[in-house]
Amino acid sequence: MICEPWSVVVVPFPFSERRGAKRRPALVLSRKRFNNKGHTILAMITTTSHSPWPGDIKIDTLEPTGLQVACLIRLKLFTLDNRLVLEKIGKLAPGDRQRTSSSLGQNLVGLASFNLEV
Repeated sequence: MICEPWSVVVVPFPFSERRGAKRRPALVLSRKRFNNKGHTILAMITTTSHSPWPGDIKIDTLEPTGLQVACLIRLKLFTLDNRLVLEKIGKLAPGDRQRTSSSLGQNLVGLASFNLEV
């Protein structure tokens, strides 16, 4: 499945402590021209806030995301084969996009003016 930037999708995340994977939400960060080559760059979405990471972004506007509970975007970034994207459930709201762009720009080399408009 090829998705647009800022889409909230469901993907299989591997367990760190045992075999197998669990369906988890993730945020699409790559543009369509990258995704069209067969892979997508994603950020982890988690409900866990007890072990904060640098750059965590609280999702303030939950409704358009398709998420059911309060979540954070965590800058655990990864590339995944498009065939493993299980479904698109929503899209990040503009205010949350702005704060995510800012966090990416502050935490990654060469992205001081990070902008991921479609």
